[in-house]
This record gives sequence, structure tokens and C-alpha cells, in this order.
Amino acid sequence: MCASGQPITLLLFYLFGSATSSPVSMHTSDPPLLSQISPPSPTTLASPPSPSLSTPPPISNSGETTEKVRCPLSMSPSTLVVRFGDPVRANCSVSRMDFSALGWEVKLGAPTLSMGPFVVWSVDSMTEWNEKPMCYALSEQGGQCHINLPLTVYKPPDIVSINFVNHTGPMLEGHQYTLQCTVQNVAPVENLVVTFYRGQTALGQLQSNNTEKEPVTEIFSLNITPSKEDDGVQYWCEAKLELGPAGIKHPPMERSEKLTATVLVGPQLMCPTKLRVREGESLSCEVRGNPPPLVTWFRDGQVVALPTNFSRKDAGKYTVSAKGLFGQNNFTVEVEVLAGSGTTISCNIHFLLAGLLIQMINGL
Repeated sequence: MCASGQPITLLLFYLFGSATSSPVSMHTSDPPLLSQISPPSPTTLASPPSPSLSTPPPISNSGETTEKVRCPLSMSPSTLVVRFGDPVRANCSVSRMDFSALGWEVKLGAPTLSMGPFVVWSVDSMTEWNEKPMCYALSEQGGQCHINLPLTVYKPPDIVSINFVNHTGPMLEGHQYTLQCTVQNVAPVENLVVTFYRGQTALGQLQSNNTEKEPVTEIFSLNITPSKEDDGVQYWCEAKLELGPAGIKHPPMERSEKLTATVLVGPQLMCPTKLRVREGESLSCEVRGNPPPLVTWFRDGQVVALPTNFSRKDAGKYTVSAKGLFGQNNFTVEVEVLAGSGTTISCNIHFLLAGLLIQMINGL
């Protein structure tokens, strides 16, 4: 039926080779032509898997693993406050043994790198205003960690003085004036607190927003409006360096001299405008001012002297003229004279208190 047995032999060989190298497909297709049949290629066996290797954890640029590790450094003291020119000493230590070296990064007195568990920074005289000490540790893996030492270098002020701005001499009641407190050559000025005083009463506290670390001169101002009660009082200011809980027990403090105020006050009538007096009694009515005014009494347009013993004929209206630096003020006082003796003194006291109260209310 076939011209030769060779093509059939080749076909059987092909089918046998395909069965051994790949799964049998369930899809049926037309038999291939003899010209499309080629000998099978040799089968390649997969190599056996190699033993598994342990992978090291990833290392960060600092030489530590990506898991965050707390820096094991500590300072003693943890905060340092020192006066300019005084000695400084601080210890830095490490609590783990995988840090091979310790050092300080400072401008003054940098110690050599230490291979032990601590390193001391010591300076005989602190002469650097902007020192920012930092202790660092080098890890055996090649990284490092560090901590900073908070350091405050201070200097008390040379002079604290007080004065009025653009004013000398007496002040006028009810006018506004500016007190000025000058603090010379102090550091750091951002830690300075200035308090103004009237006698022993604090008027206000001020602070500077200047962050300069070196000594500066700073001026603080406070407005006041004096009254007649301020005549003779003393104004002064106090400058104190608030250095925090790590500072010295008694903060550096300087006070100014005391400035005695003179307040000029216009004439004021120190009695009610209506008075009752009994026969035989004297009239008590005073006009005050600073400086004391020149006082003249008038009745019916005529200059009079107040009688020491009033009688019924002395009743009526009196005019008081007071001249001072503020010009002239006139007051009218109506006097009623009562017969006999009684309690007119107490009545006049009540009138006096009522008149003073009215004047105080009008002055507000």
C-alpha cells in the first residue's frame, strides 16, 4: 500500500519522541505532511535547586539597620549655664559597647577622640558666646549618633539707668510721659526681664525679642500719666536675667537709681461749696495746689479776711480766687450761720467728704 516503509518508520519515531518530552494534547488536528516532519531535539533537564542562603538585613547610610535605634549617649550636666569667663566642664558617656569612639564637636578646648565609655569637655575660661557643644559616638558598623548640650553663656549688665524721654523737671498732672530704662552690655538679652516700679508697686514687665547672644545695650519704655498723688513718689527699674531652672540660684539682677517725681497740680478747693457754721465758730476751707497758689477771699466784690468767729451777719456767698502756674481759678462758697452751739462740725465734715467725693468723680 505504500511505496516504501521508511516514511512510516520516521513518523513512529517522531510520535514516540513527542510523548516522552511533553504532555499529550487532547486537541486533534490533521496529520502533518511528511515534508514538515523533523527529528526531535534532545531534552534538557533542570538543574537541582541550590541550598538557601541567609540574607543580611539592609544597612542604612549611618551603618545601622533600618530599624530605628535610640542614640545611647547621655550628658552630665544635661543643661549648662555659665558666666562669660568662668570655667566649663561636661561629661559625655555611652551605654552600649558597639560604639567604638566618643568625641566632642566644639570651638573651644575640643578633647581628643576617646576609645572608652566616656569623654570629658573642659574649658578653663568660656570666651565663646555662640558655642554649641555636640557629643558624638562612632559605631563599629561605620555610622554615628550625636546629642547636643544646651549651653547658655551670660553676662550681667554693666549699668541700669532710668530717665524720662524728652523731659526734665516737674510734670503736669494728667499729661502723659514716657519712662525709659536703659540696660547696658548684657547677654543674652532675650533672657532679660525689666520691671518698672512706682515706689514698691510694679507698673509692668517688659522683655526683648532680640536673639543676639553677645552683649548688647537695650532700651525699654513705659508710658505713665501722673496725678497729684504721684507728687514725691520715686520711679525706678530693675533688670534681671531669667536663666531657667538650670541657672544659678539667685539670678543676676541690677537696679537703677531712683527718680523722684514732682507733679504740678492746679488749685483745688478742699471744702464743699455750701458750708454751715454756728455763731462763734471759725470757717475751715482750704485751697491747695503745687506749687501752693495765691489765695484771696472776696465778698460782694470786696477783698475780705475770713472771720475767726462767725456771726449771723457773716452769712452769705464768698468767692475764692486762686492764682498759680496754671492760671487763675475762682470758687464760690455759700456760708450759712446757725444760732447757738451744736453739731455743725460733724455736719461740715459730712459736707467736706461729699464735696471731695464729687471732685474725685469729676476727675475720673
